[in-house]
Amino acid sequence: MSTATVPLRNDAKVLILSALGGALEFYDFVVFVFFAKTLGTLFFPSDMPAWLAQLQTFAIFAAGYLVRPIGGVLMAHYGDRIGRKRLFAFSVFLMAVPTLCIGLLPTYAQIGIAAPLLLLLMRLVQGLAIGGEMPGAWVFVAEHAPPGKVGFAIGTLSAGLSLGLVLGALAASAMALWFTPAQVLGYAWRLPFLLGGVFGLVSVWLRRWLDETPVFARMRERKALARLPIREVLRDHRGGVLVSMGATWALTAAIVVVILMTPTLVQSSFGISAARASEGSVVASVCLIAGCLWTGMLSDWIGRAPALLVSSLALMAGVYLLYIDLAHGGQHFLPLYALAGFTAGVSGVAPGVMAAAFPARVRFTGLALAYNAAYAIAGALTPPLIAYLAARAGALAPAHYVAVVALVNVVLALFLWKRPAQA
Repeated sequence: MSTATVPLRNDAKVLILSALGGALEFYDFVVFVFFAKTLGTLFFPSDMPAWLAQLQTFAIFAAGYLVRPIGGVLMAHYGDRIGRKRLFAFSVFLMAVPTLCIGLLPTYAQIGIAAPLLLLLMRLVQGLAIGGEMPGAWVFVAEHAPPGKVGFAIGTLSAGLSLGLVLGALAASAMALWFTPAQVLGYAWRLPFLLGGVFGLVSVWLRRWLDETPVFARMRERKALARLPIREVLRDHRGGVLVSMGATWALTAAIVVVILMTPTLVQSSFGISAARASEGSVVASVCLIAGCLWTGMLSDWIGRAPALLVSSLALMAGVYLLYIDLAHGGQHFLPLYALAGFTAGVSGVAPGVMAAAFPARVRFTGLALAYNAAYAIAGALTPPLIAYLAARAGALAPAHYVAVVALVNVVLALFLWKRPAQA
């Protein structure tokens, strides 16, 4: 066996297990929203108006986003202190257990007001988990990847996270296809949560075969670990926080506006049928996976800053082409939504920009703080802002918003072009 064989096999193992775990954990986080209507029916009083039950269910879903920064900073602190591998596995465990528990929860008809309170508790734990999982996963693969392959490694992991979104949509479609509405309300709604929890626990077991990152192992040997990483980040790396928040804004615009909101917007603003919008959603999500892989490889070929520049301009062009076509009847909706989904692959290069913005001793904490804070703000404000802009600026408002975000990241890319990455 050649000396190169073992490292290559180890790199493949890290990528496969990290991407698989990321897909399953992101599935666990988003599957909730695909069953929001069912959960609203089961976990609130039967005499409550449907719109109010739905509103409260979405509020519980949103609660997971609000605690993300807390979970991210807490887990990142220990990730920078005791190791990436331990927190990498723990975050999956912390996601899998409440997902499994949601599938086992008694409903309002069985235990009354305790049912939605328990559902809220499980969602809060999920939010804590996802706050540490995604930054931890990006740091883990970035520090494992050999020189010249970091972009591809992070792009592969981002593609895995995107696959989790596709799996959530497919699970919802499968439930509607295989079971009657009465069966879904009776017991079948539990299956996607139970499967997600079980697969998550399997992912925890698989991650035990991964090794600590070489970067962290060297820091531990040299006793170069930060005592209080968050203080060091806020004192010495505020520029890195701002850079990472800007890159996160691009990622948020790509995922929230292009992938999550557009299927609803095309129905309300452009008269696209629900079936066609759903078909477009799946196509765009699949193309997002390819886009993440492409931008990851592109960052290895031409550098992170140039790749961020190219992918931001591509995102702007792709979204404008889609929405301009929709404004003229949407004759090319599916192929152009596929293209827009591919250009949303800017989310494959943004994490690499974030990982390079901080030195290794505080990388996990810096990335987690910036990413979760920016995502909590942008994720909460983007939907109502888009709705307001659509009322004031017309149906092209989502494209205008994405264009503004893309231009900010073009400026960011130009700023980073000559700036060296942190070691």
